[in-house]
Amino acid sequence: MNIMDFNVKKLAADAGTFLSRAVQFTEEKLGQAEKTELDAHLENLLSKAECTKIWTEKIMKQTEVLLQPNPNARIEEFVYEKLDRKAPSRINNPELLGQYMIDAGTEFGPGTAYGNALIKCGETQKRIGTADRELIQTSALNFLTPLRNFIEGDYKTIAKERKLLQNKRLDLDAAKTRLKKAKAAETRASQLNSARLEGDNIMIWAEEVTKSEQELRITQSEFDRQAEITRLLLEGISSTHAHHLRCLNDFVEAQMTYYAQCYQYMLDLQKQLGSFPSNYHCNNNQTSVAPAPSASSNVIGSSALTSASGLVTSPSNLIDLKECSGSRKARVLYDYDAANSSELSLLADEVITVFSVVGMDSDWLMGERGNQKGRVPITYLELLN
Repeated sequence: MNIMDFNVKKLAADAGTFLSRAVQFTEEKLGQAEKTELDAHLENLLSKAECTKIWTEKIMKQTEVLLQPNPNARIEEFVYEKLDRKAPSRINNPELLGQYMIDAGTEFGPGTAYGNALIKCGETQKRIGTADRELIQTSALNFLTPLRNFIEGDYKTIAKERKLLQNKRLDLDAAKTRLKKAKAAETRASQLNSARLEGDNIMIWAEEVTKSEQELRITQSEFDRQAEITRLLLEGISSTHAHHLRCLNDFVEAQMTYYAQCYQYMLDLQKQLGSFPSNYHCNNNQTSVAPAPSASSNVIGSSALTSASGLVTSPSNLIDLKECSGSRKARVLYDYDAANSSELSLLADEVITVFSVVGMDSDWLMGERGNQKGRVPITYLELLN
């Protein structure tokens, strides 16, 4: 029975406190009650903490999108994380592309140039997929986890203490309001002390003033204590920034390692593909000329190309042309679209005049067709005998 009485009294007290805070908050919003302002330093700390929370959430979410663009995969990982279970390992996009390339190359035949190239590209894509997986794991551990720990740990504690400070501030202002009303009532009663009843009224209000002053001292003390606790927590935001800076450096280093690995993988692949002969047998074992090379390539095939019409080109012929001041006729091997006004667009099988210009890059010649003139890539040409 005593426990029940205690619980009822506590419930009534809590309800009274809640009602008092609600009344004070409403009157403040309506401009009918005064509000105790926090000191400027504490306000700045609160603003800094809120700003840190907002931007940390945005950076964290966008980093997750960067590392895992698939929203369904992100949701699945989130669910597994909340269930405290390890998400199943899945093949990523570069690895899947690499596997398709390897399977296609195997189907076409590793002995063919295209099949061999597909296999080499597929192996490189799978290595890039492995590097991508390592980037995600490293970034999640060294960057995302500390940011998430702040949002779900430190900031939640700050928010809890901040809310408690707000309640203590409402209690303080409500106590000030009650004291102000009690003093006003006591003053009015003292002005009407002609009758005994009014004298009793003065005593009642004097006791109310004393009670309100005592309550104000208690609420002021609790408010000051909570403000100090909140201030100490908020001052830790500077340490949080320093910690997040170290995590950011780790993230940048992980990205740098990833991109360096990808660059090296592609560089090695480019060298491997560049070593293929320019004259090879197609998948149907019929003779064919080499596919169109890149305009930036500075390597012609290791052997001369000979067509049925008797047109011949070779690295030595092109080099000789670069070194002499004369002009020669050349047949265009592949279509080429000019990248800017200094270049000349080409159509396959047309014949143009080409000549060397002093100081021009070794990958280019000057081409002339009628009254049109411009730079042309040397690897798209076949000199005529």
